[in-house]
Amino acid sequence: MYRYMVKRLLLMVPTIFGAAVLAFFLLRIIPGDVCELRYGGFEGLSSAEEALRLCQEDLGIDQPRLVQFGDFIGDLIVFDLGKSMWTRRPVTYELGLRFQLSVQLALMAIVISVAIGIPLGTIAAVRQDTWLDYAARTFSIVGIAIPSFWFGIMIILGLLIATQGLFGDPWMPPIHYVSPLEDPIGNMVQLIWPAVATGYRYSAALTRWTRSALLEVLREDYIRTARAKGLIEKIVINRHALKNSMLPVVTVIGMEFAGLMSGLVVTEQVFNLNGIGKLFVESVNVHDYVMTQSLVMLFALIFIVTNFLVDIFYAWLDPRIRYS
Repeated sequence: MYRYMVKRLLLMVPTIFGAAVLAFFLLRIIPGDVCELRYGGFEGLSSAEEALRLCQEDLGIDQPRLVQFGDFIGDLIVFDLGKSMWTRRPVTYELGLRFQLSVQLALMAIVISVAIGIPLGTIAAVRQDTWLDYAARTFSIVGIAIPSFWFGIMIILGLLIATQGLFGDPWMPPIHYVSPLEDPIGNMVQLIWPAVATGYRYSAALTRWTRSALLEVLREDYIRTARAKGLIEKIVINRHALKNSMLPVVTVIGMEFAGLMSGLVVTEQVFNLNGIGKLFVESVNVHDYVMTQSLVMLFALIFIVTNFLVDIFYAWLDPRIRYS
């Protein structure tokens, strides 16, 4: 087990390096840069051309690509993410403003999806081909079919109508993020609805995965043996069937969390949340190489670490698994 963990940790290094290579060179394929975006509208003016040259020289993007790549890798090794080319503020500062929001929203969405998806999928599998099963499958199909941003818009409209009729003043999404340490109630009011909108969609997929995995396990011989010995059905489901069917479900949960950290762009726009997804889109639009590269590396690291933790969690769920 420990050899496997060390091997996986060592394999993270070439994976991260490959992500760094792709992030750096693919960004340079895109025509233009941040300086041309600032001063490109004044073509023909000597002052604008001089400002463009000085801007590129100041940011170091006039250097050969290999020199820029070497500087990027060197800074990455010492965990120096540099400064944003657009705002000229440290990348760590820009990320610090948004990372807490994105992590909290992703965790809340995962908690909601797990709290709904696993029990619903379990009920659907245990009560296969009954009205409970059909209701759970309908719930999952609707959740997968409805985009989370559209569901979010419907939530906002519903709250506007409800609060206007009850209190007179309609509810509006808060503009500024409030830390849960400063104002827990205000923080929950701000993030609970985007978490519900996102968590519902992921709970629908989790319901289908749980149902399919549990149905497969319930047909195994050892489940029939446990029932034949007279074990209570609750013990058969919870102790023997459910735990052994969680391997694909845990994988889905891990990938959902990693995807939520990097894929909430539209939901953040709908609920006016200034998270990492929104920052990533803005960085690409303004050709901010430093910020975009840092975000790509952050997303890659989140996926790699999440994958590693999920694989380690397998051994606890299923003692038969032994890595060598």
